[in-house]
Amino acid sequence: MMNGAESLARTLLAQEVEVCFSNPGTSEMHFVAALDKVEGMRCILGLFEGVATGAADAYYRMTDKPACTLLHLGPGLANGLANLHNAKKAGSGIVNVVGEHARHHIAHNAPLTSDIQGVARPMSAWVKTSESAKSVAHDGALAVHAARQAPGQIATLILPADTAWEEGSGIDTTPYTGQRSAVASDTVETVAQALLRPLRTALLLGGMGVREPALNWVGKIAARTGCAVLSEYNTPRLQRGAGRVITRRIPYAVDAAVALLKEFDQIILVGAKQPVAFFAYPDKPSLLTAPHAQVIPLAGAGDDIVQALTDLSERLQATTMPPLHVADYQPGELPSGALEPLGIGRLLAALIPEGAVVVDESVSTGRGFDLPTTHARPHDWLNVMGGAIGFGMPAAVGAAVGAPGRPVILLEGDGSGMYTLQALWTMARENLNVKVLVFANRAYQILRGELKNVGAGTPGKNATDMLTLDRPCLDWVALAKGHGVPGRQASDLASLAQALQAALAEEGPFLIEVLM
Repeated sequence: MMNGAESLARTLLAQEVEVCFSNPGTSEMHFVAALDKVEGMRCILGLFEGVATGAADAYYRMTDKPACTLLHLGPGLANGLANLHNAKKAGSGIVNVVGEHARHHIAHNAPLTSDIQGVARPMSAWVKTSESAKSVAHDGALAVHAARQAPGQIATLILPADTAWEEGSGIDTTPYTGQRSAVASDTVETVAQALLRPLRTALLLGGMGVREPALNWVGKIAARTGCAVLSEYNTPRLQRGAGRVITRRIPYAVDAAVALLKEFDQIILVGAKQPVAFFAYPDKPSLLTAPHAQVIPLAGAGDDIVQALTDLSERLQATTMPPLHVADYQPGELPSGALEPLGIGRLLAALIPEGAVVVDESVSTGRGFDLPTTHARPHDWLNVMGGAIGFGMPAAVGAAVGAPGRPVILLEGDGSGMYTLQALWTMARENLNVKVLVFANRAYQILRGELKNVGAGTPGKNATDMLTLDRPCLDWVALAKGHGVPGRQASDLASLAQALQAALAEEGPFLIEVLM
């Protein structure tokens, strides 16, 4: 007999869901047992649900295939919501399998009874509770199909314990037949006409627009029309470095963003949204484009961006033109001296290996890394999309699982790293090739600037205590060792270069505490 849990596990595999990031409990034990019987599913344990959901986000970004998470009832799902928020903003496809009490037990209001659908809905595009063991396989297939809808969605399947242990219906192999939406020829023509006007124009890229082959078409369009090429401040997976078309990232700071965007009369959106400030500030705009600028959409994040850019290139007779703004490799000398953002950026530019995946949650320290790493070896750059901190450590796990054989460099702030440092244990257990750089300024440094930006005055003792990470200072090398990851400190650029070179020369995880 194949029970409901086994029919679900086999259905997920049949639907090409091959990785399960898990943190299970009692209600999920039959699904755990089913994974023992089903070959082909890689099961990875996280010591906190936010590790599982954040890893699933980055896994999708690297593979364009959903993983599943296995979470324990409503509270377990709730623990993973912050990184599900980030995944939702990134357009990442994830299938959450969330255990529920057996149906006859729910009425007794046991301690862990909760409204799981209510918890799931804010971050999920699709939510369903299986009604019987016979429906579990079909529900699982529907969940995967929902997760794969472009640009990627979060699907949450709630599995009552009795539907897992009772007899199931077998495997649902119904293929996914969805595809990205085509962009209408009229829209392409409107954008082409806009690009041919004698106005200052920029293509603003997001989603698949900052990946190959879309970037190649963007470069050809820029060569034909002279338009600028911008990207959103945060992108799910930006392919950059030597051989890739350079995109200029819209700054985080409102004043800097407004200063950049005021140059343009027209903004063409390619997988991007109209740029807005992260937060509201007194006497500063929410919309970052100039009041006179016309914002013209070409393609949304779920549209067939590559085909739209191909069609636009053909309309502009740009298909045979060499792309403009292509970065060349410019190996620089390793910098020396005190640790500061520009020097760290130059160091990264010299040492990022070809094909590396950079996961960036460096917050305030990393805002200066973009320009100096433009001409590094070709690499991918993953940002936190939803702004919920605690993304970096889990995302490094998911990126390493999704891109085996490629080194992962995690740029992490010390404050944000503490939200999900349990991911270090998963890196060690799975022997993932992740090099973690923790920028230890021993403060929520970004909030010091934000206190000033919102006009909240000069911090006193209480405010300062809420913005600093001292008394005691965190010892990241000791924290890493406690989770099974070796590490060392770096106090200047020379020692950081030495530590990163040594780490990259070896397989497996390594942490460097960068003493800012």
